[in-house]
Amino acid sequence: MGRFKVQKTYQQINDKIRSGDVVVVTAEEMIDIVAENGPKEAAHAVDVVTTGTFAPMCSSGAFINFGHSAPGTKAAKVWINNVPAYGGIAAVDCYLGATEPCEDDPLNKVYPGEFLYGGGHVLQDLVAGKKVHIKATAYGTDCYPSREYEKIVTLKSLPQATLCNPRNGYQNYNCAVNLTNKTVYTYMGALKPRGGNANFCSAGQLSPLFNDPFYRTIGLGTRIFLGGGVGYVTWHGTQHRPGVKRAENGTPLTPAGTLWVMGDMQQMSPDWLVGVSIQGYGCSLAVGLGVPIPILNEEMARFTAVSDAELFTQIVDYGNDYPKGKSSSLGMVSYAELKSGFITLKGKTVPSVPLSSMVKARQIAETLKQWIVAGTFELGTPQFTLPAA
Repeated sequence: MGRFKVQKTYQQINDKIRSGDVVVVTAEEMIDIVAENGPKEAAHAVDVVTTGTFAPMCSSGAFINFGHSAPGTKAAKVWINNVPAYGGIAAVDCYLGATEPCEDDPLNKVYPGEFLYGGGHVLQDLVAGKKVHIKATAYGTDCYPSREYEKIVTLKSLPQATLCNPRNGYQNYNCAVNLTNKTVYTYMGALKPRGGNANFCSAGQLSPLFNDPFYRTIGLGTRIFLGGGVGYVTWHGTQHRPGVKRAENGTPLTPAGTLWVMGDMQQMSPDWLVGVSIQGYGCSLAVGLGVPIPILNEEMARFTAVSDAELFTQIVDYGNDYPKGKSSSLGMVSYAELKSGFITLKGKTVPSVPLSSMVKARQIAETLKQWIVAGTFELGTPQFTLPAA
């Protein structure tokens, strides 16, 4: 069997899902399969590899339709649980961003700010089935004369709530340190002075875009695990930057590709959409994201067998260089080193701290695997794949 070239189609794999004959493994399981059998035999044997990541993803939010009132209201300003949402869309549509803080949050006036409640927390409350308070003000029109709208709603009572995240699933990200003499508070967490800790944010060998480094199988229409439900890749994400320096295995050595994803919030779970408070920085949303990678050929088998020891990122000073817009690197480090709990920086042993959860990443990859094996989740054929250059 291994003598013949492997060439599968999405339709063939979906037929195997429907018949119950599909072979699905997680990205971590694929590493050993390829090591033992080689990429060609692995491509014959395996149909789908599942990936997963769970981490703060700031560029997230939801389009929410909160329903018409009587008399009607053309909302100009909107608040949900006192968190401002953008109302400049239509009469009763708004967009709630994950990083928007509560209206009366003291922000960083008391430094470092705690940012205890914001847009990400509202989204978690909604998928948890909690009641939230919506308030809107308007300037009044002939067709929408009411100037104020106020209502208690739940996710089930909303006409529509669509998670729409313009930038998720970053393909690699910096390892952050701080070489100044004071603690700094960043979106990569609190960084102790003089290189006291090194924070990183990636699931490494389980991360979706590390397993398809050139986006051969990911694009418009790719069906994914999103927030505990089924979602879709709808475009390349903001800051998508594929033309960066890459290792021989094709994986980027700096931040590169991103995903724009969407899904119905009615399907989602508070286990996989979690409001985050980042001290001294702001609010965010931790998102559970998993992408199935179809093993269409030997090349995809090889890509999905990448291990943490073969994945590298740059160490960047977030105390001085990053805020000044300098792109300098203090060195390169593998995800195997980062996940060991310590790295070496300028001859010093520094504890490394993940902002992403490997436990939840594994759970996502395994859940997606079980969905496919059970025949409840088929692959979405991308209408076109993400830009690779």
